[in-house]
Amino acid sequence: MTIVTAIKGLRGHYGNGQTAAQGGIARMRDLQKEGIMKGLRNLMLGAAISIFAASSLASSSLEGRSAPDFVLKSASGDNLRLSEYRGDVVMINFWATWCGPCRQEMPLLDELYSRYKRVGFNLLGVNIDDNSRRAMQMVKELGVSFPVLFDERKEVSKLYDVDAMPVSVLVARDGTVRYVHHGYKPGYEENYLTEIRSLLRE
Repeated sequence: MTIVTAIKGLRGHYGNGQTAAQGGIARMRDLQKEGIMKGLRNLMLGAAISIFAASSLASSSLEGRSAPDFVLKSASGDNLRLSEYRGDVVMINFWATWCGPCRQEMPLLDELYSRYKRVGFNLLGVNIDDNSRRAMQMVKELGVSFPVLFDERKEVSKLYDVDAMPVSVLVARDGTVRYVHHGYKPGYEENYLTEIRSLLRE
């Protein structure tokens, strides 16, 4: 093979007269661009994780503090005040009808309530819907027995820094917030059970 033939072959491979060296340089530039893009994606992902972690930390700042007292109208028509349950272990569960995990979690919470209410455990389900009628319909569909309260003005959810659904707050007998849980996935109820038992023994 002559030098001319080899050069023609390289031209045919890279097109438009581009030499092997030029092709290699172009490939290196492409790799650099890919590396920069990957770096930017990793940076953005890291920033998002940091923001989420900071948000979770801020919304859990209630732990160790006295639970903010509140009064809300319940599904039975009575006004219920949190401080009236002082001396019992209380779970405050914030939920909404549009929240899929809430619908999945509530029957499991009702099982915990039915099991431990005789030994000093209470559960207050605080609904944040604008329309309490939708909440009542969902309660009937699910057949839960724990008290349901309506926070249509979102005043109580603001007191508890609720920014996602569901949120479950466990309050000890002395009125101190001990645990705050954000969201729900299957298996979380096992953590609730462990924490409730621990608080009941105190």
